[in-house]
Amino acid sequence: MSLRIRRYRWSDLDTIQTLHKICLAGVGLTPGDGVYYDDDFPRIQELYLACGGDFLVGEADSHVVAMGGLKPVDTETAEVCRLRVHPAHQRRGFGAAMLSALEARAVELGFRCLRGDTTLNQGAALALYARQGWRETSRRQIGPLTVVYGEKRLVPATVEL
Repeated sequence: MSLRIRRYRWSDLDTIQTLHKICLAGVGLTPGDGVYYDDDFPRIQELYLACGGDFLVGEADSHVVAMGGLKPVDTETAEVCRLRVHPAHQRRGFGAAMLSALEARAVELGFRCLRGDTTLNQGAALALYARQGWRETSRRQIGPLTVVYGEKRLVPATVEL
């Protein structure tokens, strides 16, 4: 089974909100824990797309099973947000494919650096970021959770003459 990555459409909203809830519940994150939030979903157009970022979804067998967003921080930096893969589709390379697509899209959009965060609860995400060349920049305790912050410097594609 392969993953087809495409740009978010408004009709994806309910599906990605459900995917978000399933994925966070799978690693023990819940509303009110200090790191769980979902108020950006109804504003994807405004917070991701209209301001120079992007939001991608991944489909397998015509079902959305993965997602991830690029939220601009400034003209050179974007934040990777909402990187999720449905638990039934994990360990197939979909997370790596989505993160690679987000990194490539960030380069296309002119970003030089990506930032992101996850929690110690999300061991698979931490391993994925490490495999893809991200480096940890700091940690912060929020309630009982340890949030791990990281970044990756992007290398623009070279033009061959």
